[in-house]
Amino acid sequence: MASRGAVKSAVAVHSQQPAAYFNNAIKSPLVIHTGRRPICLATYRHPTASKRYFSGTGPSGIKEFFPEPNAPQTRITQPAWKHPIYSQKQLEDIVIAHRQAKDWSDWVALAAVRTLRWGLDLATGYKHDKAVSLGKRDPQQAVQKYAMTERKYMNRNIFLESVAGVPGMVAGMLRHLRSMRRMRRDNGWIETLLEESYNERMHLLTFLKMREPGWFMRVMVLCAQGVFFNAMFVSYLVSPRTCHRFVGYLEEEAVLTYTREIADLDAGKLPEWETMAAPDLAVKYWNMPEGYRTMRDLLLYIRADEAKHREVNHTLGNLDQDDDPNPFVSEYKDPSQPHPSKGIEYLKPTGWERKEVI
Repeated sequence: MASRGAVKSAVAVHSQQPAAYFNNAIKSPLVIHTGRRPICLATYRHPTASKRYFSGTGPSGIKEFFPEPNAPQTRITQPAWKHPIYSQKQLEDIVIAHRQAKDWSDWVALAAVRTLRWGLDLATGYKHDKAVSLGKRDPQQAVQKYAMTERKYMNRNIFLESVAGVPGMVAGMLRHLRSMRRMRRDNGWIETLLEESYNERMHLLTFLKMREPGWFMRVMVLCAQGVFFNAMFVSYLVSPRTCHRFVGYLEEEAVLTYTREIADLDAGKLPEWETMAAPDLAVKYWNMPEGYRTMRDLLLYIRADEAKHREVNHTLGNLDQDDDPNPFVSEYKDPSQPHPSKGIEYLKPTGWERKEVI
């Protein structure tokens, strides 16, 4: 065992390091070598190091945390749902859109999304409208008070994607159980809903390749998933149509957020992302071509996915929840005419009306 004097000496050496050393280093264990084997005392952190919430470890948080698994007997697992190929023009043509609320169901869904948006903006310090308003009077103060950094955007994205996969899983699960309970087919809805949830999880895994959440973020995600899952479960039993409209409005906000991230990146406000490459996980999943594997390209692909979810859920919200088939997996007599599909070649931001697809 190490002597008490050796322990004090080791701690003293650590404590004499400048504060910048501890602020710029990822938590490292304090190890004492005693001649037989090293003893790890504890993870030391300088008392002046700032506390960070909704953040990850390390100064920038950008790091590869998931190396390839050491499993020589196992082959690479292919995605359960292969992602459709997006062209560069399709990615750039994604637009911000909003479907106007037409009845009480729509208004309930829209009010719920606006409430959640307000809460998330408050938690992550994201106040775009106030920043624009203040920037017209005092650009420097607007930057100091409201500027979004790579770390803030990444924290927001991780939290958003950690709960974004809940609605599709809940809806698919409930429709699956109802199909078995009623002993009848589901008309193709289950696959699309589960694929949507899978796609949102891939967004999360991609962001986790670049940043590891801190303990506070993990606790918040745990609480958010617990509340959101149960709320969606009860809501979908009461009104599936309202839930699909809710997700449609939620995806509208996601498209808006990613569009602003891309705009900030193009404006030079996110310098760390300008030279960052997309993780290998993203390159394989989206089949990203050579020369189009930057952080900006990754955001374009994710935004396109959110735009597709926006279209799908607004469309499903327009259909008869019990009897209408899923138009996104149906075959059409004339495929050359615009129609719902798995890709974004005929993307309709506000969804397809029932009379257009049934």
